[in-house]
Amino acid sequence: MSAAARPGVTTLELDALAERETLARRARPAFKGYHGFPASICISVNEEIVHGIPSASRVLAPGDLVGLDFGVEYQGFFGDSAYTVEVGEVSPAGRRLVAATRDALAAAVLAARPDGRLGDIGAAVQSLVEGRGFSVVREFVGHGIGRHLHEAPQVPNYGRAGTGVRLRPGMVLALEPMVNAGAAGMRTLEDGWTAVTIDGSLSAHFEHTIAITADGPVVLSLP
Repeated sequence: MSAAARPGVTTLELDALAERETLARRARPAFKGYHGFPASICISVNEEIVHGIPSASRVLAPGDLVGLDFGVEYQGFFGDSAYTVEVGEVSPAGRRLVAATRDALAAAVLAARPDGRLGDIGAAVQSLVEGRGFSVVREFVGHGIGRHLHEAPQVPNYGRAGTGVRLRPGMVLALEPMVNAGAAGMRTLEDGWTAVTIDGSLSAHFEHTIAITADGPVVLSLP
């Protein structure tokens, strides 16, 4: 999907690609029908933070930031991952935002240590993001994942280190920083799904599913 996100491609075409490739691997798109969501993948462009609905009328253009958020079920277990793709030549500000969000996810993974605390993850994300002049979306959080797409605990992208649930080997978490170039606030469009930045600024989103082991975190959703 990242390779297919080029100028002139519609978000609906990317959704069809996602479903086709998932079914070919004997897996199932986890989002389709989830609480009524109408597509296989959430595709959020530019000021859209998350939960964008693919559309035949949304044509990608050079300079777009395209968030691809994708969950699957395979043999009774769920995985969840997201990438923000740069389409063509992106503005320097857009590139900085994408880099900060990607780095925030890496910081979150490194903070997910056995015998650490849940707050360590949020504090690592918040510190990096705000240190680069961006803002953390607070309305959406990461989550536990396994036999169900969303499980306890919730994993905020902000917080205080040394607080919260203790992290134990065997826990599986979906870590997903969502970062805005401007204000942290958001609103939901009339479609009831698409969340956009309150000030129209760009947003980026990265996510990995990780397992916490006795030796440290293991990323399960690496390409």
